[in-house]
Amino acid sequence: MTGSTSTLLLTLAMTMVIIVPSVAQETPALLPDPDGKPPVTSKPVKVYILSGQSNMVGIGQVNGGFSRWSDFSDLTVSVYQGTYSATTDYDQSTPIQIKDLPEYGGVNPTPFPGGGVQVVRGWMNIKDAGLFRFKPGYQASTFCIMELDGVEVYRREVGKEPFYNDFQTTAGKKYSFKLTFLTAAADGLGWFGRIDVPGTLHTVVHTDGKFPHLVDDAGNWTVRNDVWYKGVVTATANKWLSVGCGSGSNTIGPELQFGHIMGDYHDEPVIILKASQGNRSLGWDILPPGSERFTHEGRTYAGYNDSIPSWTEDDPGKEVNWYAGKQYDDFVRETHAILDHFSTHFPQYKDQGYEIAGFVWWQGHKDGNPAHASRYELNLVHYIRSIRAEFKAPEAPFVIATIGFNGWEMAGPHLTVASAQLAVSGETGKYPEFSGNVLTVETRDFWKDAAISPRNQGFHYNQNAETYMLVGDSLGNGMVQLLNGKINRN
Repeated sequence: MTGSTSTLLLTLAMTMVIIVPSVAQETPALLPDPDGKPPVTSKPVKVYILSGQSNMVGIGQVNGGFSRWSDFSDLTVSVYQGTYSATTDYDQSTPIQIKDLPEYGGVNPTPFPGGGVQVVRGWMNIKDAGLFRFKPGYQASTFCIMELDGVEVYRREVGKEPFYNDFQTTAGKKYSFKLTFLTAAADGLGWFGRIDVPGTLHTVVHTDGKFPHLVDDAGNWTVRNDVWYKGVVTATANKWLSVGCGSGSNTIGPELQFGHIMGDYHDEPVIILKASQGNRSLGWDILPPGSERFTHEGRTYAGYNDSIPSWTEDDPGKEVNWYAGKQYDDFVRETHAILDHFSTHFPQYKDQGYEIAGFVWWQGHKDGNPAHASRYELNLVHYIRSIRAEFKAPEAPFVIATIGFNGWEMAGPHLTVASAQLAVSGETGKYPEFSGNVLTVETRDFWKDAAISPRNQGFHYNQNAETYMLVGDSLGNGMVQLLNGKINRN
């Protein structure tokens, strides 16, 4: 790290000392842009293991998503003699053939005639108002120029990357449409999507001006060459840290901001291993080995390795094709499969080796029932002890993010879960062994209403990317606090 970066991190860390760790701060760390310098190779690689359920998988939307275009009218394709020439005005040229295109877009567009330079003209109907990006063509047919209402919105010349000129639309307006293909490949395929949807990462960064380290001077998403991301079980991207390490290429989880903070903190390379799966409960699916059966309101609930979730004397329950703790075992097995063959998966680091630098946990929605919630604190303590022992890292820093559904209006079993997550934090003193090495960070300040989010989907934080970034920010700064020994150990 540069001297200025080190100074910034020290300042941030010193600032965090006076903050009560359980209180969320909705002001993200001001991180420098990735400097592109290679990390040092004289020290072991720092490995962070992140686990949880679907929100750790990552459901924060990068943009509004792209869909096939289909709403056109009066489309024709005109074919002109020869091959494409940038100096030819095809609007003033005489075509050798004109063909109507009654089916355009969708999965079965009307075939093009071929045989020369092909230019499509007609009208495109757009229902919604917003800033739209257009992606015409597929594979070879992406070499084309698209105009909407006389404005060039897309250009991709042979051998070059596409250029996008995003277009502001008016709801329900019909726009003149022109598409000029630069090669013999031409078809009616194309995609478009609104990129200014509130709460998407694109809007949060490009419109709201937050998290500027995520984009370079050209407006492209930055890529860290000192942080490698690898997901196991789900979110299985395997690449340098950038946008698209969530449930798919258009989603993010807390790993994005967390990884930027840790990459900036460490001089040596960082590897993020994320073992996560949606719809999983700590009280059943991720139950650690050795967990015992318990009784809640007259009903007995499974201990580790039981295949009947719950039962009573009068109701023996039903065996299922699963067992308590199977997801824990899957997480551990798949993570070991990477670490046990470290030099195979990361040959560039084979001479450095690695060390487990810390653990991160964000989970709790599926435990929102009275029985599992009542047991959450005990299960979480057991999980921390078990996962540290499993990876032979008995005092590795462990940072937990509370669940934050509905923000501070949370109630019922989910409130019990959040309280349990806060109770295990080392500074509470309830678990002396966790003093100085376990920290819970609060996330309820980060809840965003559906009206300012991509989706109305509360159990996924309405897919609001800013929420996921802020959670990652708190997790990363919490990890820095523990690494710097800034949490009270008394």
